[in-house]
Amino acid sequence: MNVAVVTLGCARNEVDSEELAGRLEAGGFVLVEDPEDADTVLVNTCGFVEAAKKDSVDTLLEAADLKESAGNGGRAQAVVAVGCLAERYGKDLAASLPEADAVLGFDDYPDIASKLRAIVAGETHHPHTPSDRRRLLPISPVDRDASGISVPGHQDASTPAATLVAEPGDLTDIGAGAPATGPRAVRRRLDAGPMAPLKLASGCDRRCTFCAIPSFRGSFVSRRPSDVVAEARWLATQGVKELFLVSENSTSYGKDLGDLRLLETLLPELSGIDGVKRVRVSYLQPAETRPGLIEAIASTPGVVPYFDLSFQHASATVLRRMRRFGDPESFLGLLDRVRTLAPLAGVRSNVIVGFPGETEDELQVLCDFLEAARMDVTGVFGYSDEDGTEAAGFADHLKLDEDEIRARTEHVTALVEELNAQRAEERVGEEVVVLVESVEDGVVEGRAAHQGPEVDGTTLLLGAADAQVGHLLSATVTGTDGVDLVARVDGAAR
Repeated sequence: MNVAVVTLGCARNEVDSEELAGRLEAGGFVLVEDPEDADTVLVNTCGFVEAAKKDSVDTLLEAADLKESAGNGGRAQAVVAVGCLAERYGKDLAASLPEADAVLGFDDYPDIASKLRAIVAGETHHPHTPSDRRRLLPISPVDRDASGISVPGHQDASTPAATLVAEPGDLTDIGAGAPATGPRAVRRRLDAGPMAPLKLASGCDRRCTFCAIPSFRGSFVSRRPSDVVAEARWLATQGVKELFLVSENSTSYGKDLGDLRLLETLLPELSGIDGVKRVRVSYLQPAETRPGLIEAIASTPGVVPYFDLSFQHASATVLRRMRRFGDPESFLGLLDRVRTLAPLAGVRSNVIVGFPGETEDELQVLCDFLEAARMDVTGVFGYSDEDGTEAAGFADHLKLDEDEIRARTEHVTALVEELNAQRAEERVGEEVVVLVESVEDGVVEGRAAHQGPEVDGTTLLLGAADAQVGHLLSATVTGTDGVDLVARVDGAAR
C-alpha cells in the first residue's frame, strides 16, 4: 500500500514526518512523493497560529478531494491528519472536518502503520480528547523519564528493534553511539537535500502568555547526546552536509539530564563527524543564552556563527506581560557579545506586534531596538488570541482592535524590510562560504553561513558552472536583492 506524507509547519515537524515515514516503511508501506499516487495521504499539520491552522485544514481538504476523485482513476482511499493541529484539537477537529478519515495524536505514532491499515480497512478510529501534555511528566526536569510516553522525534521504548531507514528495503541500523539495548530512532529521509534538521529536544517549560505550544508538545525533554550523535552520523551517510539542530528551546538542552552546558560539549562532537561540513543551532532564548554557549557557537570549528534569538519584543513592560525577560539594553549587550566574538555572525529573530496593552511608546521602543540591532532577518507577526493561552484571557480593554494591529504590523514589517536590506548591503565585498542547494538550468543557489534554511534568504552564485548540490563554495558578495545575496565564486568546492 502506498502512502504520501505531506508536511506543514516548522523543521521540527519535518523530523516528525521522517520518523513517521520510517515507521510506515518498516511496517510495509511504500512511500510515494505525490499524494495523487498514494492510497493513503498522511498530512502532518501545524497548529501554531491561525494562518498555519488554515493551511493545514486546506491541505486536508485538498487531499480529501483526491479521495473523492478515486472513482475517476485516482487512488486515494484515506486521508489522515497527524501533527500539532491533530494533537491540539483531537476529537473537535475530527468533528469539524469529516472529510478526514481519522485524526491521530502523538500517542498513535509508535503504531502508525497498523493504525493506517485499520483506517484503510474501514475501521473507525476514535480521536483523543485533548489534554495538557505537560501533565504527563514531573515538574522537576531532572525527574523526567519520557520513555513511557510518545515524544515525536525521540526514541521510543515500545520499538526496541527499530532502525533508521535509508532507502526502500534498506534497513540500516543506527550504528555506533546508540545504546546496546533499548529504543532506537526511526527515520526515513523524505528530502534528498544537503541539509537536514536534527532534533535536540521537544517541548517547552516556559509559560509565555501568547503561546500554546507547551500544552500540546509537553514539557521540555532532551534527547540523550549519544542518540543525537548517532542520528547525525547516520544523516552524514545519507549525504547531509549541514545539521540544523532544532527544538522549542535549544538553550535549555541538557537541563533535564543534569548538565545545562551539555550543548557546548555536544557541538564539537557533531561538527567533527566525517562528512558533516557545518552545524547550525536554532531557537535560542535570549534570557538563557549564556556566555559559554555564545563562545561555543561563535568559535567551534564547523559550527556556523548563527544566532536565532527569540526576542519577541524589546519593551520591558510588554515582555513582562508576555512572561518573558529583557529590555533593549540587555538585548543589545547580548548582540555586542556575539559580534565581539564573531563580527560577521548571522542574527535573526521574530517579534510580535500589537500585543495586548502595547502602547505607542512601547511600539517605538521596539522600533528603536530593531534599528540598533542590525539583524539579518526579522520575522514580524501581528498578535492574535490563541486558544488556551493566558493572553487570550486578558481584559478586553487591553486588546487592540484588528485594524490597529494590522497597521502596526505593516509599519514594523516595512521597517524591518528596509533594515534587513541594509544589513545585506553591508555584506557586499564579504567573503562567504555557500552550501549549494539548487542547480537548475545553469542557475546555482545556496545559503551562506548566516542564512538559515527556508526563512533567511538565499545566495545566487555566479561563476559556478561546475557546482553540484552539496558543494561548499567560497564566494565574494557582489550584490543584494532584499535579504538575498549575489556572490561570485572565487574558490574550489570544499
